[in-house]
Amino acid sequence: VQLQASGGGLVQAGGSRRLSCAASRRTFGDYCMAWFRQAPGKERQFVAGISKSGRKIAYENSVKGRFTISRDNADLQMNSLKPEDTAVYYCALGSGIRWDSVSSRSSDYDYWGQGTQVTVSS
Repeated sequence: VQLQASGGGLVQAGGSRRLSCAASRRTFGDYCMAWFRQAPGKERQFVAGISKSGRKIAYENSVKGRFTISRDNADLQMNSLKPEDTAVYYCALGSGIRWDSVSSRSSDYDYWGQGTQVTVSS
């Protein structure tokens, strides 16, 4: 499966951005889908994810209430952006994650998009 993340760009603090992840084939029900991000000099960090079933959604604490992952297509709606949200954002698919679970571990994901840069200016 090939993934293509898009929607990144430069946005002012307090603004919004919507990230999309296009897959080369149907993924609904076959994969847990997640978004990770990596800022310069930092480790890759889990942001949000949705289970294979679509029933379980998980968020990293710092984005709760600001980011929303879509149940329909796993788009990531990011509101009230902060400078600390600046990072390269990656979408990922995990096939071995349980049906109703979301993993925050990057090692559980098999396929990765190329990343899209989000820069939030203060």
